[in-house]
Amino acid sequence: MLQLHHQHPWDLSPAEARETQRRLCRLVETSDRMGAIGTVAGVDVGFDRNNGLTRAAVVVLRFPGLELCEQSLVTLPTRFPYVPGLLSFREAPAILAALDELERLPDLLVCDGQGLAHPRRFGIACHLGVLTGLPAIGVAKKRLIGSHEAPPEARGEWVSLVHKGDVVGAVLRSRAGVKPIYVSGGHRVALETAVDLVMRCTTRYRLPETTRRADRLASNR
Repeated sequence: MLQLHHQHPWDLSPAEARETQRRLCRLVETSDRMGAIGTVAGVDVGFDRNNGLTRAAVVVLRFPGLELCEQSLVTLPTRFPYVPGLLSFREAPAILAALDELERLPDLLVCDGQGLAHPRRFGIACHLGVLTGLPAIGVAKKRLIGSHEAPPEARGEWVSLVHKGDVVGAVLRSRAGVKPIYVSGGHRVALETAVDLVMRCTTRYRLPETTRRADRLASNR
């Protein structure tokens, strides 16, 4: 059963949510502190806007083989508005409910979204990591903040993503000749380790298998 290390109300105004991010970001650990990684979980969320529902998927894979181990899908009413920079308040309640349905918690969360590469250094990967205590990584398809040079074209090459003088993530060429992805530490995972783990979860596609499978489940595909 999932036991939260930290809790806060979810019925918040946008201003209160930003203040919660500022408060909780102090708890984010940016260096490696994890045990052996035997399972990795992809985390993704889909929305049924016509019916006001949030659908959260968690797909647990064995590591490093990436065989399916377990999965969970939970649908809850969407209770927080769409506000850029505050998406974790819209997504996290359903994700936490999906994690709670697992028979065994994973050793690592790989979230579809940002970690430290966030205006207040508290994207969805940081939020879930701090609340659950699980090591977490953010893997995003698009840049939210920061600037960077073009990464080399070879698979596995990356350059730093920089925001206000801080390195907040990596712009990773996960597959040669395709657009890069944006990797950032969420909690208890250093950036270089996050890049290595994401590449070890990536096969022949642009996105890691964790993200691909969770997206497919969340989208009911």
